[in-house]
Amino acid sequence: MIFFLRCIFGCILFTMLGVTFWASGLCALWQVPQAVVTHPWFIATLFDCYFGFLTFYAWLCYRETAWLARISWLVAILLFGNIAMASYLLITLFRLPIHATIEQVLLRPTKPPAAPFA
Repeated sequence: MIFFLRCIFGCILFTMLGVTFWASGLCALWQVPQAVVTHPWFIATLFDCYFGFLTFYAWLCYRETAWLARISWLVAILLFGNIAMASYLLITLFRLPIHATIEQVLLRPTKPPAAPFA
């Protein structure tokens, strides 16, 4: 299961990085036409996206106990979205042994995490 999750979130991270670099190479974010930015479905999608970010962040806050980590990850998620979320999950997954259970992924660690890439 851990290997599968590592592959999934690795693909998400590399896909998001690729599509972000591709889009930013074509036009700057601040050059999106006003007709797009003010479209009701664009606004609804933006709300949906950020509420999803905050939902993920609620779980991250449960899992992380240090306030510095919580605040840093909030800023990263709000600025970089799924790139930050996939990065957080990959860091979490690589700190776990390959035969870890899904509970070990989802629940707060009871002891200090192992070295990355175990």
